[in-house]
Amino acid sequence: MDQKKKLSVVIEHWIEHNESHMGEYKKWAQTAGELELDSVKAEIEEAVGKLSQSNKHLEKALKAISS
Repeated sequence: MDQKKKLSVVIEHWIEHNESHMGEYKKWAQTAGELELDSVKAEIEEAVGKLSQSNKHLEKALKAISS
């Protein structure tokens, strides 16, 4: 496998991995909310937002490889 293809595969993996984590983070944010830990919930939700932004950049990188 050439390096360009390998990089594409790695980036795809990172995106999927991040999405998996985001699902878990959202569950724990909900749990924090149920425990009335509003600041904890807010911080976890902020982390989810940052991870989502990270994935957007990774998706752009992936598109740039194939163009």
